This record gives sequence, C-alpha cells and structure tokens, in this order.
Amino acid sequence: MVAKQKILIVDDDTNIAELISLYLTKECFETMMVHDGEEALAVFDSFQPNLILLDLMLPGIDGYQVCREIRAKSATPIIMLSAKGEVFDKVLGLELGADDYIIKPFDSKELVARVKAVLRRYQPAKSEPQKSSAKVVEYPDLVINQTNYSVLYQGRSVDMPPKELELLYFLASSPNQVFTREQLLDHIWGYEYIGDTRTVDVHIKRLREKIKDHPTWSLSTVWGIGYKFEVRG
Repeated sequence: MVAKQKILIVDDDTNIAELISLYLTKECFETMMVHDGEEALAVFDSFQPNLILLDLMLPGIDGYQVCREIRAKSATPIIMLSAKGEVFDKVLGLELGADDYIIKPFDSKELVARVKAVLRRYQPAKSEPQKSSAKVVEYPDLVINQTNYSVLYQGRSVDMPPKELELLYFLASSPNQVFTREQLLDHIWGYEYIGDTRTVDVHIKRLREKIKDHPTWSLSTVWGIGYKFEVRG
C-alpha cells in the first residue's frame, strides 16, 4: 500500500485549519494541524511533512520566521496562506523560500489543485523509470537533474525548492538564449503569475546566492530584457 503524503497545516484559526484538513483528507492526504509558529517548528522533524501550508499571521513566531527557519535546513515545499494580497507580501514570502502563495478566502478546489501541483513538481519521477531519458544538464562544477530534482555544485548537493531548480534547469537547457521575465513566468509558474515579474527576480537572486558564477558559465542579466544562462567558450 502506498503511504499517504503528509501535509502540515499551520493556522491559528482552528476553523480554517479544520476545513483545510477536511478538503485534503478527502483527497487521501494525511494531515496534522498546529496553531502557532513555535509548535510548527517543534513538530516539523518528527512529522516530516511532504508539504507545509503556512499562515503568515501567527501568534508568537510569524509565518515569515517559520519559513526562514525551515528553509535553513530543508527544501520541503511551502505554500503560504494569507489575507494579505499586497505584492510586497507575496515577494517577501517568495524571497524567504515559499513555493506558492494563496490569498484568503480561497476556493477549496484551487487549494487542493495547488497542493497537488507543487507536490508533482517536487516529487522525483519514480514511477516511470523506463520512460524517456533523464532530464539532466551538465556543465563544469554543475549538474542539474530535473528528473530527481537534485543539483550538484562543485561536487556538493545543493538544496533548492522546486521552482528554483526548474528555473535554473530551463535557463541552463538553452545556453546563451535570452528569456524575458514574462516568458520565464509563463513557462515556470503558469498563467496565475503573469504580470508579477518580480517573482522571477526573487528566484534569480536566490539562485545566485547558492550558485556562484563560474569561469565558463554564469546566470546573467540582460538589462531591459531578462536573463540567460551564459556559457563562455
């Protein structure tokens, strides 16, 4: 029997947490509910969730700090939940390492769809070993594998959320080709993020913090246009 995927729900509103748990349980997920940031950090290691639904406005330690502390040790996908709809709040959440951001009130079907979409991107493709060859791009000191969602940089494994890895893989798969922010949004994030081009800038910034420029390649900004994975001969 296949083990259920586990979702950690962090929300101080018990009614909302129970409603989310009901939606996800119907979709055969295992859920755990906690109602403050300190408790979320306390149970994270023992519960080992496949994904975290994280409210921003929590008593004590807020959602931003919870995200920051989890990201320091784990690439577990995080979807932030918030009544705040300002672009600044979204960008801050993404800068801290969130994989998606849902505004309250939300539709139950949209919530479940986003959870499934993030998990699909994050899970290694174990069930199709005989299907087409692995999606791997290799450069000196850098190996990006989108089949099992791993990155090796200078011989060491680098943890990164799914969106960061997908963006890096997409750029590295087309060396020296310039992509606009809108093209990258459309390919990596899909229609729901069109117009919020700062999302791309945030993820490029995080990639540059983890993957430094190499003498033979770099993540380059093309001013006024977008980005490219520049390869030098």
